[in-house]
Amino acid sequence: MIQKRRHFLKGGATLAMAPFLRSLQVQAQAPGQEGSTVRRFVFVVKSSGIDKYNLVPEGLENHYVSSEGNKLGNTARRLGPMVDAALAGHRLPAKLSRLEAFRDRLTIVQSLSGEGFSGNHTAGYGALSCYNSERVAIAPSIDCLLGKKLSMGPYPMYGMATNGRLLEGGALAESYCYPNISAYKAGMPVPFQASPRKAFLELFGASVAPPEELERELALNGSLMNFLTGDAKRIKKQLTGDEKERFDLYLNSFEELQNLERKKVALSEKVKRFAPRPGKLYDSVKPKHRIESYFELAAASLITGLTNVVTVRPDTLGVEYRELGISNSVHALGHLGENKATNGMNGNEARAAVEKLHLDGVAGMAEKLDSIPEGDGTMLDHTLIVYMSCSGGDHHGGQADWPFLLLGGAAGKLRMGRYLEFPKYREKGHRTIGNLYLSFMNAAGIDAPASFGQPDSNLKGLDLGGPLAELMV
Repeated sequence: MIQKRRHFLKGGATLAMAPFLRSLQVQAQAPGQEGSTVRRFVFVVKSSGIDKYNLVPEGLENHYVSSEGNKLGNTARRLGPMVDAALAGHRLPAKLSRLEAFRDRLTIVQSLSGEGFSGNHTAGYGALSCYNSERVAIAPSIDCLLGKKLSMGPYPMYGMATNGRLLEGGALAESYCYPNISAYKAGMPVPFQASPRKAFLELFGASVAPPEELERELALNGSLMNFLTGDAKRIKKQLTGDEKERFDLYLNSFEELQNLERKKVALSEKVKRFAPRPGKLYDSVKPKHRIESYFELAAASLITGLTNVVTVRPDTLGVEYRELGISNSVHALGHLGENKATNGMNGNEARAAVEKLHLDGVAGMAEKLDSIPEGDGTMLDHTLIVYMSCSGGDHHGGQADWPFLLLGGAAGKLRMGRYLEFPKYREKGHRTIGNLYLSFMNAAGIDAPASFGQPDSNLKGLDLGGPLAELMV
């Protein structure tokens, strides 16, 4: 069996090498062609909404506060026309300061709605699929759709999440969890890895292992797979009807595991070069350390080609950011507002500190991608990082005003360096997050449908087809 594996690694790896060779071919395109589409996406999906009132650049009218200057909360923006302004010449809000170096590749999008798939504390799967499915996956999510089209490595999409429940207590999860945000199709949610240490071993472990250990593992896996597959085929002959169909799915799972291992072997040299070096932070249960580890792993996964789409779920409602001097949970902060939270901060200030921590991780990942040449630019120039929440409102209910931060070059397909604020919910010119996801598909060179997700019956009189024209180049 070892000899067979050696033959595979030396001369019989055409199938396994195909994704890697296609990746190299894309990177070697002639100047002027390498920016044709966005090649990779990162979705960072936080809990409990994003405060929209402190996303408005200085010098622009803030439609998310009252005439007296009070935060409007879950209420949609005040009446007014579409705002389309360049970020150049406007100071970024304080919580976006870490992104200053990328202001020409940053776009803030506000006032997109998702009212048709509201939940209590979260829209759940609806946030990325645009269907009313808080807890049950009934449609594919945008990250999985993009991953299936773009990723040429072992993982169509890879997810990492802090816990998976909505109002959990106790210790952080140390295994797979289901954060209820991503799904390949109806009834097929994506398991996210909660433990940074286990994510490292799953993504990079085999490739950074000593050669003799890797060969032993490949040989063992090959023997086991061959045995199980052969045994399964004998059993299949005894089955009929539905039982046979279910058993085919069982067999396919073995083949998928074999293909995954083959693709990892094809990328092993690149993985050895760019794999992170896990330290003590990978075993820490502090949310800050866990989030830092997630972003490090996400960047390395993209750089090595293990996947082209990563989704990170940095927190849930039960998380407490004590490292930031915040003793209240994310859930409690959503109720505090202008009331005192902890360590001299009120609820709004504490929420801004949490968002800034996430954006520090986003900026660090962007810096790493920007340091890797690709075509006439860098990996960041062909990447789009999306910072958003699983809920459009600040906390309870209200999905009429969903903010997004987009960071990256977007391959020149999207207008970056902009502040885009759409008209109020139900007003002429208003658009939805489904239109934003259609923009992502277009930017990735994917044939997109006329609409995405479940239509909102309250918006029947508005034109909600196609991508966001104001975002597209």
